[in-house]
Amino acid sequence: MAFLPVAVAAALTLTVCVPTVPTTRRYPPALSFVATEHWRLSTGSRVAVYHYPPTGNTPRHRVPLVYLNGGPVRGISVLDHRFLRRLAGQGYDVYAYEQAGGGRSDLLPMDQYSITRSVRDLGAFVGRLGKGRADVLGFSSGAVVLTRALADPAMTAHLRRAVIAEPGPMDGPAARIVGQNGRPSARGIAPAMTGPRSTRVPRYAVAFGLMRLGLLDPDNGLVGQAEGDNAFTAADLGSDTASAYCARDAHRIPVEDTARNFSFSAAASLRIQQTIKDAPSLAPQLRRSRTPAMLMIAECSSQVRQWQTAVLADNPAIRRTQYMPGVGHHMWNGLDGNDQRAAAVIGAFLQDKPAPLPDYPTRADIPAFLSNHK
Repeated sequence: MAFLPVAVAAALTLTVCVPTVPTTRRYPPALSFVATEHWRLSTGSRVAVYHYPPTGNTPRHRVPLVYLNGGPVRGISVLDHRFLRRLAGQGYDVYAYEQAGGGRSDLLPMDQYSITRSVRDLGAFVGRLGKGRADVLGFSSGAVVLTRALADPAMTAHLRRAVIAEPGPMDGPAARIVGQNGRPSARGIAPAMTGPRSTRVPRYAVAFGLMRLGLLDPDNGLVGQAEGDNAFTAADLGSDTASAYCARDAHRIPVEDTARNFSFSAAASLRIQQTIKDAPSLAPQLRRSRTPAMLMIAECSSQVRQWQTAVLADNPAIRRTQYMPGVGHHMWNGLDGNDQRAAAVIGAFLQDKPAPLPDYPTRADIPAFLSNHK
């Protein structure tokens, strides 16, 4: 009995100190439906690249379309890959890359992750394409990268048109806004995600929990970046996935990804988010933007509405806003006709054709849009 406290303490120490997954990066295996290339960008980042050439009987569009996924440091989901194939079927030459540290892209040293590095990687990627200016579709945190690129004159030389879909906060002032969301999401009412969770293992529960609370630096000595990436699972996202869908879809949320393809770096993502929180106001630079842009907003968005309306208010080059009915944050989700509607909205803007949906909200609509809790 005298040794029992010591034994218990030793057992607890082992559960926190001993890794249960490999400590060197274990990358997802290759996808069966698209080739994975690896490009070394002029910034030094080595990223995984996917190319969907135009297919179908529709006219080919000569300007390449680049997709920036959300995360910020996350692999491109199978659900997103399906949507990219749909866009290729409409004649677009679609390229996507997983941002440094995400998916099959190489890791960076932790102190090199920043929103500025993400923007520079986008410019380097479009330059590496060698096809002149590109159209860019940015979703969620990818939309933040795109928005910040639009505020940089050196970057806009690479961009023909920009689609800003469901952006997060673009700078420190926006990140500090405590505002409203869209219509109710499925957060809190959807069935719990199944599958293994690293957050049920004391080592990772402690590390990820302390990092999220800001009590442990992402570049900590407890859990290395590679080990954390290997440990994190889709089930660890929990209600974050449910929040991307409308409440009415709570019991039919699609499987977004496979266990073998899923990849998320909590530490690197927190690092980039912190650099956004530390960034000064982007509004003065964004007001000088001239690249034609479109803003896409979901009805049941889990994003703070003021993050989205700030982009609309401060970017004079936004030519139209499309309020997407019946969808949450993940607007192309395979349910009903949501993918077709999103593709139609994107295609109409890129081809400078009439919008399928009303131009709403406009800048003049912002006060009523917010007060009506749309």
